[in-house]
Amino acid sequence: MTQHPSNPALSTSLPRLFWRAAGCIAMGVVLDQWLKVWAVSTFREGEFQAFIGGFLSLGLIYNKGAAWGMLGGATLILAVLRLLVGLWLTFSLLRGKYRDIWVPLSLIAAGALGNALDGFRLGKVVDPLMSHTLSSITRFLYKQDFPIFNLADVFVVSGVVLLVLKGLLRSPNRGSATASSL
Repeated sequence: MTQHPSNPALSTSLPRLFWRAAGCIAMGVVLDQWLKVWAVSTFREGEFQAFIGGFLSLGLIYNKGAAWGMLGGATLILAVLRLLVGLWLTFSLLRGKYRDIWVPLSLIAAGALGNALDGFRLGKVVDPLMSHTLSSITRFLYKQDFPIFNLADVFVVSGVVLLVLKGLLRSPNRGSATASSL
C-alpha cells in the first residue's frame, strides 16, 4: 500500500485507485450512452413522457451546442474539447494523480467523454432528460426553462459540486499550508 505524502488517510494503492477510477469512468460512459441509444430508439425528436411524476420526463432532443443551446453549431469544436478534457482527466487519474478527488474527477471525465462520443458519432448531443421542477424554478428566476439534459451533464455537474464542497469543507490550516507552499 502506498502512503499519501501529506495525508495517511489517502493511502490507496495505485492499482486499486486505477481500477476504481477506470471502472467509474467506464460505467458512467456506458450508462450515459445506453440511455441515449434507448431514447433515440424509443422517442421521436421533441417527444417526452413523464417518468417521475412532475419532476422528470424522458424523451428526445438533439443539441448542437452546450447548455441552453450556447455555442450552437460548434459541435465538432465542443466534441474535441470534451474529448481532450475527458482524456486528460482519465490519464491523470489512471497515473495516480489527484487521489483525494478521484470520484468527482471520474464523474467529470465520464460526462465529458459521453458527450464527446455523441458529438463525433452524431454531430450533436442527445438530451433525453427534462425536469419540470427545475424548469419552474428557472422560469420564476430567469424567465426561461431549465435546459434539457443527459446523464453526462448530470455527471459533470455532480463532479463539479463535489469539488466545490470539498474545497469549502477543507480545513483552514490545510488550505493555508498549501497556499504558503506555493
